[in-house]
This record gives sequence, C-alpha cells and structure tokens, in this order.
Amino acid sequence: MDKSENNLVAWIAERLGKANASEDSLPIGIGDDMAMIRPGGAGVLIAADMLMDGVDFDSAIHEPERIGRKALAVNLSDCAAMAVQPRYALVSLALPNGWSMGQAQRLYVGMEELAKRYGVRIIGGDTNSWDKPMVIDVTVVAEPWPGVRPVTRSGMKQNDILVVTGNLGGSISGHHLDFEPRVLEAKWLAEKLGDNLHAMMDISDGLSIDAMRMCDASGSGIEFNRSMLESVASRSALAAAKGDPEKTLNHVLNDGEDFELLFAVDANAWTELRESPEGRKTISPHVSPRYTGVGRALHEPGVWLCNGMGIEKTPITAAGWQHFK
Repeated sequence: MDKSENNLVAWIAERLGKANASEDSLPIGIGDDMAMIRPGGAGVLIAADMLMDGVDFDSAIHEPERIGRKALAVNLSDCAAMAVQPRYALVSLALPNGWSMGQAQRLYVGMEELAKRYGVRIIGGDTNSWDKPMVIDVTVVAEPWPGVRPVTRSGMKQNDILVVTGNLGGSISGHHLDFEPRVLEAKWLAEKLGDNLHAMMDISDGLSIDAMRMCDASGSGIEFNRSMLESVASRSALAAAKGDPEKTLNHVLNDGEDFELLFAVDANAWTELRESPEGRKTISPHVSPRYTGVGRALHEPGVWLCNGMGIEKTPITAAGWQHFK
C-alpha cells in the first residue's frame, strides 16, 4: 500500500471503523466529516481536528486569538458539513515552553466568541508543554438539529447538481484563519431541501481532492463546468493568478482551506432553490449565502472538467493538501 493520508484512513477504516448496518450504536463510521454514535439510542456526532504550528498557522506572525478561533472553526466546519448542531468542545494543547500565561489565555479568548455564537460549551481537554512548536487539538460533540438528519458524503446520485457556497481559492491570504463556518447555512439547506439534499462535505483540503472523496464515498463521478468554477474564484485567487485563467483554475481546485460547503442536490430542487428569493436571504448577521452550481454527478467514476456540460471532458487530478505523503 502506497504511503498517503487517504490510504492510511482507508486502512484504519477497514480494520477498526466500518459502520455496521446492523449495529445501531455506530450508524456512521470512519470516512465522513464526523462519526455518529447512538449511546442508549440518542444520536451523537463526534469529530476531532489537530492544528500544528508551521502547517496550519504560524505563531510567529499570527495572533493567538486567530489561532484559537481557527482551531474551533475547523471543527464547526465539520458540523456544517453534515448539517448538525455543535454542542460541546474539548481542547487539548501542547504549548511551547516559552509561551506566557497571557498567550495561552488569548488562545481561549479567540475560541470564546465563536463558541458563544454557535452555542458551543468548552467543557475540558488537556494542557501540556514542551520544547517544540505548538499543537492544538479540538474535539467537538454535536447532535442532529430537530427534524434534520445528518447529511453524509455517500448519497450523491447521477445527474445531481454539485453546488458550492461562497468563493474558493487564495485562502492563504487570511481566509483560512478568519472564515465563518457554514453551520447555519447547512441547517437551512437541510431544512429547505430535505431528502433532495443527497450528499455534503466541507472543502478543507481542496476542491479537487475533496470532490474525489465524495465520488469514492458515493460510488459515482463528478463533471465540473470550467466557467462556473472560474466564477467562484475569490479575489485573493484572482490576484494571485494575475489574469492567467489556468492559474485561476488551479487556485480554485487545489488551494484548500476554503471551508466552504460542497453539496449534491436533486436537479429540480436546485432549480427551485436557485430561483427562490428565499435562497438569497441572509441566514445570519455574519454571512450572506451565495450558492453556485458548478457541475453535475455522473455514473462513471472520477472527477472531470468540461468547457461546457459534456463538452471536451478531461480528467482532474486530485491535488490540494495531503498529510502523510
């Protein structure tokens, strides 16, 4: 087996994490943005994310508040990916020996405002120190919203429309630290679309590799429309590309850390959502949602790029960010 993050996760899932359809206590196992357990019949979802100095942030230039905020936000993005309600968080730190008490406290200040906004209680964790760069790990516990089922990656159906929220690419300019997790947008989408919302995930490692993960989970493929992908390029991506269309597309597909949503929706339901003024309403005071149809689901596997739907189809290589490679 080749060394890669995807192969390691697949190996772990095969040995330890497969959900058993006959086992009600683990309806969703390893492979989605969160796992779901039912202790005593109540549905609980759990996810963990580890952030490392020099990889996910740079403590030499990024304020502790922004680092702490991101550490919680990436977990809330996992909750958005499955349209569930975040409730509790555990925070574990490996702090550099040289950090002061004030710096450590500022990490939590950065988490506090975001936690209050989404009704999350930080209930514990662990704190250690060492002579190496900082590591921060957050575990979030969530539950389904009333009347809303968790949305997985595995339900995409042929001819579904693939939709993204917001803009993609260029996150290194600051978006990766300051993004707003799409928790409320995901709740609204799940309520509005119901069973017509077939699959969803957040775009954390890059659209190209995350789309491939949705394809693998659903046993199908995706055909992206080039012009629609270019239309969702962020200002930072456009500035970095300096007018080069190929570079713009590369930023959109592969930059990663956008933390927007990618979801597959029934074509008729998408038409209704797109044409409804309600689809453009402000769901929270922090964001004004933008939804863009960027492709469609195929029966054949793989991720493809077309100049127009079905025209000059070429394969997209799954790039973006990969750990353990």
